[in-house]
Amino acid sequence: MESKAKWQKLRSRAHEIIFEADTFWGKLFDVVLLIAILLSVVAVMLETVNGIRIEYGTFLVKIEWFFTILFTIEYIARLLSVKKPLKYATSFFGIIDLLSILPSYIGLFISGAQAFMILRSIRLLRVFRVLKMVRFLGEASELSRALRASRPKITVFVGGVFIMVVILGTLMYVIENGENGFTSIPKSIYWAVVTLTTVGYGDIAPQTPLGQAVATFIMILGYGIIAVPTGIVTSEMASNREKASINTISCPSCGAEGHRDDAIHCFRCGAPLHV
Repeated sequence: MESKAKWQKLRSRAHEIIFEADTFWGKLFDVVLLIAILLSVVAVMLETVNGIRIEYGTFLVKIEWFFTILFTIEYIARLLSVKKPLKYATSFFGIIDLLSILPSYIGLFISGAQAFMILRSIRLLRVFRVLKMVRFLGEASELSRALRASRPKITVFVGGVFIMVVILGTLMYVIENGENGFTSIPKSIYWAVVTLTTVGYGDIAPQTPLGQAVATFIMILGYGIIAVPTGIVTSEMASNREKASINTISCPSCGAEGHRDDAIHCFRCGAPLHV
């Protein structure tokens, strides 16, 4: 019992340092971590420059492995400091933390996988918590809720757009009679997508008067369609806006952050926040 109590006390202390930013050691841990993340990302980018890689390649590889081992130890420490390691491992930051170290080990077997270590840059999002930018955490949570609520509507919208580009692409293939770059229906659908999204690469263009008229219609239609997803998400944000503020309390069980001030239980795993 005594050893169990000591372990719980040690885990609670580790959780306070690793997940909280309200204490001196917690702030120091986060600042050092952010600096390490930034330096590791810079090292990954520099290694892709031919001149630097030729001259300093060996040194950069050593630096990358140093940070990989450091982040591996940190990841294990995060898992050990929460009551429900699996919950943290499957959370957003838990997955990002894992993906930030896996490329180095995969690179031992697959060449070029190390480039994906650039995913470590996503971990810099923790700067919002370190610098007490709680307002940004609240806005991020609100946007996440709005996107989840908008998913059915956006799915229907994307399905409608897909059907539309298939029809318009096939129509242009028929109008241009397989010429002027519209050599197949898939190629014509590609052109319809590029035109509808107003990207306009210009590699394919209709030459017949009817084809140009249809292209004009698609371009104008594209401007209206682009605004639809934005309107859907904005509507959800307006209807689901929460008045309660967000703080920096992290769940002692799964490490989830961004809870409301009046929250009693974790929104992700349901564990009590104040223990």
